[in-house]
Amino acid sequence: MISSVSGRSVVVTGGSKGNGKGIARCFANAGAKVVIVARHLDQAEAAAREIGNGASACAGDVTRLEDMEAAAKTAAARNGGIDVLCANAGVFPQARIEDMTPEQWDEVVDCNLKGCFLSVKACVPWLKKSDQPRIVLTSSITGPVTGFPGWTHYGASKSGQLGFMRTACIELARYGITVNAVMPGNIVTEGLEGLGADYLETMAASIPLKRLGSVDDIGHAAVYLASREAGYVTGQTIIVDGGQILPESLEALE
Repeated sequence: MISSVSGRSVVVTGGSKGNGKGIARCFANAGAKVVIVARHLDQAEAAAREIGNGASACAGDVTRLEDMEAAAKTAAARNGGIDVLCANAGVFPQARIEDMTPEQWDEVVDCNLKGCFLSVKACVPWLKKSDQPRIVLTSSITGPVTGFPGWTHYGASKSGQLGFMRTACIELARYGITVNAVMPGNIVTEGLEGLGADYLETMAASIPLKRLGSVDDIGHAAVYLASREAGYVTGQTIIVDGGQILPESLEALE
């Protein structure tokens, strides 16, 4: 267990479920002071109670700067500043190009990409005061590396996050702030389970480790990137996918 995040003030957006809750739990288990930010306060509070270890909740919509500034202020007042931002909030409704409306496109890009920017912008004034400031983005293999029908908007937003990261890490380096990203493959979450058992079985068969990942797999990677041990790592990505992107075909796994 990495211990250098113990006592650190951590903000996790979209932390009420899925990868976000796994990230929040891993930080809390490592001794960090975690604030979960989600649009629905009741869901954030339920996640905080489940995680325990002093985790707390705050309402906020990542697409609204005023919400994120208020959430950052609340987290800083509650936990003595902000040391780590995990910009995790995201949505991934499926819609193929021919059926997708401009409004559906905007919904995904606003949450996943604009929300990432606004979360960072709101937390930077507090991160600048930390002696171990970290930003960890939750991107995806979908978009930056792979593609899947119905997720052009999602893939574009996740690729955009990495473009944002590569310049943000240069701009913020003067303050000692590192900016990195975790890129999950197929992780068992509420959203993924909704795609059906056949999909899950097919995806597991295409992964060298022959299983889907857990939200804690993503959380452990985020904790590493936020640690003192990762202090010289910035502008980088960690793919957490069980080797999914490596085989040229299913025959390679036989």
